[in-house]
Amino acid sequence: MAMPAVSRRWSASEVRQLIADNPRKTPRYELVDGELLVTPSPTRWHQRAVLELGALLRAYLEVHRVGVALISPSDVELEPESLSQPDAFVVPMREWKRLRRDDSVIRELMLAVEVLSPSSGRHDRVRKRPKYQRHVAEYWIVDLEARLLERWRPGDERPEVLTEKLEWSPEGATVPFALDLSHFFAAVLDS
Repeated sequence: MAMPAVSRRWSASEVRQLIADNPRKTPRYELVDGELLVTPSPTRWHQRAVLELGALLRAYLEVHRVGVALISPSDVELEPESLSQPDAFVVPMREWKRLRRDDSVIRELMLAVEVLSPSSGRHDRVRKRPKYQRHVAEYWIVDLEARLLERWRPGDERPEVLTEKLEWSPEGATVPFALDLSHFFAAVLDS
Protein backbone atom coordinates (compact mmCIF):
# COMPACT_ATOMS: atom_id res chain seq x y z
CA MET A 1 0.00 0.00 0.00
CA ALA A 2 1.69 3.16 -1.19
CA MET A 3 0.83 6.36 0.59
CA PRO A 4 1.99 9.91 -0.08
CA ALA A 5 4.49 10.97 2.59
CA VAL A 6 3.96 14.74 2.83
CA SER A 7 2.53 17.37 0.53
CA ARG A 8 5.63 18.89 -1.06
CA ARG A 9 7.61 18.22 -4.24
CA TRP A 10 10.49 15.78 -3.82
CA SER A 11 13.50 15.38 -6.09
CA ALA A 12 15.03 12.12 -7.29
CA SER A 13 18.25 12.92 -5.40
CA GLU A 14 16.31 13.36 -2.13
CA VAL A 15 14.55 10.03 -2.64
CA ARG A 16 17.85 8.30 -3.47
CA GLN A 17 19.22 9.65 -0.19
CA LEU A 18 16.22 8.23 1.71
CA ILE A 19 16.92 4.87 0.08
CA ALA A 20 20.65 5.06 0.87
CA ASP A 21 19.89 5.92 4.50
CA ASN A 22 17.58 2.91 4.79
CA PRO A 23 19.63 -0.32 4.93
CA ARG A 24 16.59 -2.54 5.68
CA LYS A 25 15.00 -1.78 2.26
CA THR A 26 11.63 -1.21 3.91
CA PRO A 27 9.61 0.88 3.61
CA ARG A 28 10.02 1.25 -0.14
CA TYR A 29 10.28 4.77 -1.56
CA GLU A 30 9.10 5.82 -5.03
CA LEU A 31 8.79 9.21 -6.72
CA VAL A 32 5.88 9.91 -9.07
CA ASP A 33 5.31 13.42 -10.42
CA GLY A 34 7.24 14.94 -7.52
CA GLU A 35 5.23 13.02 -4.93
CA LEU A 36 7.02 10.67 -2.55
CA LEU A 37 5.21 7.34 -2.19
CA VAL A 38 6.06 5.24 0.85
CA THR A 39 5.18 1.56 0.72
CA PRO A 40 5.32 -0.59 3.86
CA SER A 41 6.52 -4.19 3.88
CA PRO A 42 4.47 -6.45 1.58
CA THR A 43 2.17 -9.24 2.75
CA ARG A 44 3.34 -12.83 2.40
CA TRP A 45 0.82 -13.35 -0.44
CA HIS A 46 2.25 -10.34 -2.27
CA GLN A 47 5.78 -11.69 -1.83
CA ARG A 48 4.75 -15.16 -3.04
CA ALA A 49 3.14 -13.67 -6.15
CA VAL A 50 6.22 -11.57 -6.95
CA LEU A 51 8.62 -14.48 -6.40
CA GLU A 52 6.50 -16.93 -8.39
CA LEU A 53 6.13 -14.55 -11.31
CA GLY A 54 9.81 -13.61 -11.15
CA ALA A 55 10.83 -17.27 -11.22
CA LEU A 56 8.57 -18.03 -14.19
CA LEU A 57 9.85 -15.02 -16.13
CA ARG A 58 13.44 -15.92 -15.28
CA ALA A 59 13.00 -19.50 -16.52
CA TYR A 60 11.46 -18.26 -19.77
CA LEU A 61 14.19 -15.66 -20.32
CA GLU A 62 16.97 -18.17 -19.68
CA VAL A 63 15.75 -20.01 -22.78
CA HIS A 64 14.67 -16.96 -24.82
CA ARG A 65 17.53 -14.57 -24.10
CA VAL A 66 15.85 -11.25 -24.92
CA GLY A 67 15.97 -9.78 -21.43
CA VAL A 68 16.64 -10.33 -17.74
CA ALA A 69 13.91 -10.71 -15.10
CA LEU A 70 14.36 -8.87 -11.79
CA ILE A 71 12.28 -8.11 -8.71
CA SER A 72 12.26 -5.11 -6.40
CA PRO A 73 13.90 -3.41 -4.72
CA SER A 74 15.69 -1.84 -7.66
CA ASP A 75 15.56 1.77 -8.78
CA VAL A 76 14.00 2.41 -12.17
CA GLU A 77 14.12 5.92 -13.63
CA LEU A 78 12.16 5.95 -16.89
CA GLU A 79 11.81 9.75 -16.77
CA PRO A 80 13.89 12.43 -15.07
CA GLU A 81 12.75 13.05 -11.49
CA SER A 82 10.66 9.89 -11.46
CA LEU A 83 11.87 6.91 -9.48
CA SER A 84 9.89 3.67 -9.28
CA GLN A 85 10.41 0.16 -7.99
CA PRO A 86 8.12 -2.22 -9.88
CA ASP A 87 7.51 -5.48 -8.04
CA ALA A 88 8.83 -7.50 -11.01
CA PHE A 89 10.21 -6.34 -14.32
CA VAL A 90 12.20 -7.32 -17.38
CA VAL A 91 15.23 -5.35 -18.55
CA PRO A 92 16.14 -5.73 -22.26
CA MET A 93 19.54 -7.28 -22.95
CA ARG A 94 21.06 -4.00 -24.23
CA GLU A 95 20.09 -2.31 -20.94
CA TRP A 96 21.40 -5.27 -18.94
CA LYS A 97 24.75 -4.99 -20.71
CA ARG A 98 24.87 -1.24 -19.98
CA LEU A 99 24.06 -1.91 -16.31
CA ARG A 100 26.85 -4.48 -16.10
CA ARG A 101 29.30 -1.78 -17.27
CA ASP A 102 28.25 1.13 -15.08
CA ASP A 103 25.77 -0.30 -12.53
CA SER A 104 23.65 2.82 -12.58
CA VAL A 105 19.93 3.24 -12.27
CA ILE A 106 17.73 1.23 -14.69
CA ARG A 107 16.40 3.42 -17.51
CA GLU A 108 14.71 0.95 -19.87
CA LEU A 109 12.19 -1.87 -19.34
CA MET A 110 10.40 -4.35 -21.58
CA LEU A 111 7.85 -5.22 -18.92
CA ALA A 112 6.79 -3.77 -15.57
CA VAL A 113 4.61 -5.65 -13.07
CA GLU A 114 2.87 -4.44 -9.93
CA VAL A 115 1.09 -6.79 -7.54
CA LEU A 116 -1.71 -4.93 -5.81
CA SER A 117 -1.63 -4.54 -2.05
CA PRO A 118 -4.70 -3.56 0.00
CA SER A 119 -4.45 0.14 -0.76
CA SER A 120 -1.95 0.41 -3.62
CA GLY A 121 -4.56 0.15 -6.38
CA ARG A 122 -4.94 3.88 -6.92
CA HIS A 123 -1.21 4.44 -7.25
CA ASP A 124 -0.59 1.36 -9.40
CA ARG A 125 -3.62 1.91 -11.66
CA VAL A 126 -3.76 5.71 -11.79
CA ARG A 127 -0.48 7.35 -10.76
CA LYS A 128 2.15 4.91 -12.09
CA ARG A 129 0.30 3.49 -15.09
CA PRO A 130 0.61 6.50 -17.46
CA LYS A 131 4.38 6.59 -16.95
CA TYR A 132 4.71 2.88 -17.62
CA GLN A 133 2.47 3.18 -20.68
CA ARG A 134 4.70 5.95 -22.06
CA HIS A 135 7.92 3.94 -21.67
CA VAL A 136 7.22 0.20 -21.41
CA ALA A 137 5.76 -2.18 -24.01
CA GLU A 138 3.62 -3.93 -21.37
CA TYR A 139 2.52 -3.14 -17.83
CA TRP A 140 0.79 -5.85 -15.81
CA ILE A 141 -1.22 -5.28 -12.67
CA VAL A 142 -1.79 -8.48 -10.70
CA ASP A 143 -4.93 -8.38 -8.56
CA LEU A 144 -4.68 -11.26 -6.09
CA GLU A 145 -8.07 -10.60 -4.51
CA ALA A 146 -9.94 -10.70 -7.83
CA ARG A 147 -7.61 -13.37 -9.28
CA LEU A 148 -7.01 -11.45 -12.47
CA LEU A 149 -4.27 -9.70 -14.38
CA GLU A 150 -4.69 -6.33 -16.12
CA ARG A 151 -2.48 -5.90 -19.18
CA TRP A 152 -1.79 -2.34 -20.29
CA ARG A 153 0.02 -1.35 -23.47
CA PRO A 154 0.95 2.09 -24.79
CA GLY A 155 -2.16 3.93 -25.95
CA ASP A 156 -4.63 1.66 -24.14
CA GLU A 157 -7.50 3.51 -22.51
CA ARG A 158 -8.69 0.36 -20.77
CA PRO A 159 -6.78 -2.73 -19.73
CA GLU A 160 -7.09 -6.15 -21.23
CA VAL A 161 -8.43 -8.16 -18.26
CA LEU A 162 -7.15 -11.74 -18.16
CA THR A 163 -8.41 -14.48 -15.85
CA GLU A 164 -7.41 -17.71 -17.58
CA LYS A 165 -4.26 -17.40 -19.68
CA LEU A 166 -1.61 -14.77 -20.32
CA GLU A 167 0.64 -14.82 -23.36
CA TRP A 168 3.45 -12.30 -23.70
CA SER A 169 5.52 -12.03 -26.87
CA PRO A 170 8.53 -9.84 -26.07
CA GLU A 171 10.43 -8.29 -28.94
CA GLY A 172 13.03 -10.72 -30.28
CA ALA A 173 11.48 -13.90 -28.85
CA THR A 174 10.18 -16.60 -31.18
CA VAL A 175 7.95 -18.31 -28.61
CA PRO A 176 5.61 -16.41 -26.26
CA PHE A 177 5.77 -16.56 -22.48
CA ALA A 178 2.60 -18.42 -21.42
CA LEU A 179 1.09 -18.31 -17.95
CA ASP A 180 -1.91 -20.31 -16.78
CA LEU A 181 -3.43 -17.72 -14.45
CA SER A 182 -5.70 -20.19 -12.62
CA HIS A 183 -2.64 -22.29 -11.76
CA PHE A 184 -0.63 -19.18 -10.83
CA PHE A 185 -3.26 -17.84 -8.43
CA ALA A 186 -3.79 -21.31 -6.93
CA ALA A 187 -0.04 -21.72 -6.36
CA VAL A 188 0.23 -18.31 -4.70
CA LEU A 189 -2.96 -18.25 -2.64
CA ASP A 190 -4.06 -21.82 -1.97
CA SER A 191 -0.90 -23.63 -0.96
